[in-house]
Amino acid sequence: MNHLSDPVWPFLYVLTLWKLVPKNYQHVLALVFAVNKINQDPELLPNITLGFRIYKSFFSPRKTYESSFTLLSTRYLMIPNYNCDTQDKLSAVIEGLESETSIQMATILGIYKIPQISYGSFHAMLSDKFQFPSFYRMIPNEIPQLLGLVRLMQHFKWTWIGLIQHFKLYSSITQTKAEVIVVHGDTDSLLGFTLFLHASYQTALIPIGKVWITTVDLSFAVHTEDVPRFRDFLRTLNPYQPKGDIFIQRFWHTVFNCSVLYSSLTIKGGRNCSGKEELESLPGSDFEMKMSGQSYSIYNGVCAVAHTLHAIYSSKSKKEAMGKGHLLELQNIQPWELHPFLKNIRFNNSARDEVFFDENGESSARYDILNWIVFPNDSFIRVKVGHVDSRAPVGQEFTINEIVPRSMCIDSCHPGYVRTVREGELLCCYDRAPCPEGTISNQTRRYLQRNLCPEDQYPNKDQDKCIPKFMNFLSYEEPLGFVLASFALLFSLLTVLVLGMFIKHRDTPIVRANNQELSYVLLLSLLLCFLCSLVFIGRPGRVTCLLRQTAFGVISSVSVSSVLAKTITVVLAFKATKPESSMRKWLGSRLSGSIVFSCSLIQVGICAVWLGTAPPFPDLDMKSEAGHILVYMGFLAIVSFTIAFLARKLPDTFNEAKFTFSILVLCSVWVSFIPTYLSTKGKYMVAVEIFSILASSTGLLGCIFIPKCYIIVLRPELNTREQLVRKSKSGTLEL
Repeated sequence: MNHLSDPVWPFLYVLTLWKLVPKNYQHVLALVFAVNKINQDPELLPNITLGFRIYKSFFSPRKTYESSFTLLSTRYLMIPNYNCDTQDKLSAVIEGLESETSIQMATILGIYKIPQISYGSFHAMLSDKFQFPSFYRMIPNEIPQLLGLVRLMQHFKWTWIGLIQHFKLYSSITQTKAEVIVVHGDTDSLLGFTLFLHASYQTALIPIGKVWITTVDLSFAVHTEDVPRFRDFLRTLNPYQPKGDIFIQRFWHTVFNCSVLYSSLTIKGGRNCSGKEELESLPGSDFEMKMSGQSYSIYNGVCAVAHTLHAIYSSKSKKEAMGKGHLLELQNIQPWELHPFLKNIRFNNSARDEVFFDENGESSARYDILNWIVFPNDSFIRVKVGHVDSRAPVGQEFTINEIVPRSMCIDSCHPGYVRTVREGELLCCYDRAPCPEGTISNQTRRYLQRNLCPEDQYPNKDQDKCIPKFMNFLSYEEPLGFVLASFALLFSLLTVLVLGMFIKHRDTPIVRANNQELSYVLLLSLLLCFLCSLVFIGRPGRVTCLLRQTAFGVISSVSVSSVLAKTITVVLAFKATKPESSMRKWLGSRLSGSIVFSCSLIQVGICAVWLGTAPPFPDLDMKSEAGHILVYMGFLAIVSFTIAFLARKLPDTFNEAKFTFSILVLCSVWVSFIPTYLSTKGKYMVAVEIFSILASSTGLLGCIFIPKCYIIVLRPELNTREQLVRKSKSGTLEL
């Protein structure tokens, strides 16, 4: 079997525009893959090895004729009608030449009735079996493709187009006002036309606004399928292990731009090929991992010849006397013997695609319509958008997705975009720009016009309509709000129990020894702190907005000032034990009451000023800050902590370490609150503030009152005056 193909060597030429040619290397690889697969199949041509020889055409009819006569003569010598015994037996010719050259070649091969299988000739004349009885092709003729072009133009309603018959007519095409140019031709004509286009672009001959539909936009391609293990075969290629492949090193050197060691393929100052380069990394213009339509046709052509030879082998084996002890030799089969079997061959290839030849010697009647998506790095993907099948039922010959390529200067502006006029151009030409943030555009044919959404609405994702803003607040129904409200009620109940316990045991020494009135005030303020956190949960209203920060600020200041008053009273009481001390006159309930009242009054004043100047309102962006309230609370906490720290050296009865620790907890909570609050938004800001209120209030309740409750409930023997005096002297009891 011999194979004539479009050349795989012209990429050695310096014309970098011809980047289509390295892709033809896949044709060679498809041929090798098919032959290897057949030779490895124990059920197809057993004990017989299929071989091939590749000839180059160089797009030259003279070279093609020369190769054709070489096939019919002895090796390396062109002597017509003469074959020596060393000549390999020719079974079939697979070629991918342009139609005119294929016709001339079919005339020569037809004389000797050698099967000629084409994967690149579309001319309808070659379907004439009387004139070309030895010609077969794995592709349909050009008639379905031309009808598909007509149906394509009808589908998109292109009524003013240009059709290029030959690239020499380009000068007249450039003068047309057609917006769509359809190019149809064989490979060498398209390469020449592409080269001419390239030169014209350099001289600015192409009119602005034309759409060229070529192989890089929308195209008709021979139908293809994914052949199993073909990609795996491509991944095994290595320039340092050619395995008889004389093209791989040149191909590797060209597409990867590297020097192949131990060869003449070097790049001065360039890198060496490692052999580990991946073909998947190449742009689609150089090489594709997916089998192309022509490569698929080559694969099917090789399989068709192999199945034909196998059918002949099986047929003759039944006629031969198997007792002679020898197998049928392939050399005994003449090329003309393949025709009866080749015409009737029918099999399924490894891609589960049925392969057979019709009465015209054509194996396929289907074209795929491809949309080529090209990326900036010259890589691309082929997306199948339709097909043309002349053998399909009536009405289903042409199918295509409803995707219209834009070939107009003007197109309707989609919602969410606005038209911007191009400077220096006609008003009918424009650019599209997304609508600015907060605006929408839901009409077409507008220039620089957009609508602002109302305050209570915002644009949707497509920016074509305004939708109401979602009311986002911390509610009792959601888990977070329910948990926080539950904790607030739980701690409120705990505070009530502690207060009730203190009232019940108000005559005991441990309650009376620690400023009974201040303890009641502190417990009531802590109870209100726990309850005021409930004001932060639920939909904000005018009353709740006014109460949230003010109620918390005033109640918290009462709590902290009560701790401050307790600490000052203890320090003054110890200092006043000396006879000459002048602090005796400051002792009494009036001192602690004055401290709590004055400190709380200052906080009330701050809140009043804040409400009078910048009060909060629901459903508005609140610009006011709670920073002033937190600063004053921090000041009270620092003063309380300082005085409690100074009292650490007092006797144990007066030692207020529990106050020190409680204030330290409060300070820690609110110091960590500030950055957390500022880093959150929406309902989570409210949740952080509620958590801080609960944590700080729980710290005061736990550090100051829980130890006393422990003695009252679990250790009542310690709640006596004698025990307090004895522990005071021994220095072991701390209340």
